[in-house]
Amino acid sequence: MSATPLSVQLYSVRDAFAADPAAALARLAEIGFTTVELFGFVERADEFAALLPAAGLTASSAHASLVGKDVVPVFEAAKKVGVTNIIDPFIPAERWQTSDDVVAIATELNRVAAIAADIGISVGYHNHAWELSTKIDGTTALEALADNLDPAVFLEVDTYWAFVGGVDPVGLLSRLGDRVRFIHVKDGEPTGDTARQQPAGSGEVPVLDVLAAAPQAVRVVEFDDFAGDVFDGLAASVSFLTSNGESL
Repeated sequence: MSATPLSVQLYSVRDAFAADPAAALARLAEIGFTTVELFGFVERADEFAALLPAAGLTASSAHASLVGKDVVPVFEAAKKVGVTNIIDPFIPAERWQTSDDVVAIATELNRVAAIAADIGISVGYHNHAWELSTKIDGTTALEALADNLDPAVFLEVDTYWAFVGGVDPVGLLSRLGDRVRFIHVKDGEPTGDTARQQPAGSGEVPVLDVLAAAPQAVRVVEFDDFAGDVFDGLAASVSFLTSNGESL
């Protein structure tokens, strides 16, 4: 059980947010969320700075590309919105093929983290499947990355994509330990068919064991896709999680 409230990745409700941002945030608040994880916030920082408090929400974290990017606009936007954890959400599979690749990514994350630390922001990385399915000298590329990261850089482990990548997410979390500050909580099948993602506790991901393996991590509920009303899916996930000891 985490001491921090459940968060939700706004990508889950991207269509509703695009149609009516205030209404989408209000529906998340009605479900019980008090914190959210942002995406696409850099160009909309002023809007988020107004919308979040109006809905009674704060930003636990935010996704933004950092590696190989101009990070000054990202950190300026973060300051406006009041978010202090920025996570690079995606580095493509072709950049994870060799030890040199992984060291290069770690070096860039370490560089960005040093800049961010001076303004009170922490930097992390979020995985997909390929960082687990790719092995570097016998270990997963994600764990090889962790071995080369400065301690200030944290990980947000997407436990569904770790599962799809062929790695037991429980063992992965146990090995990474306190390097993991956030986890994405979602459920589904090992095929990686996002259209078949399901509310937490309804699929094949061992969600309760995942939670137990990372008690220190903020739980961020997410759907990449959902066959029904995604707000219903989020509400079902919240019901499952809170009935098993998590707090909103």
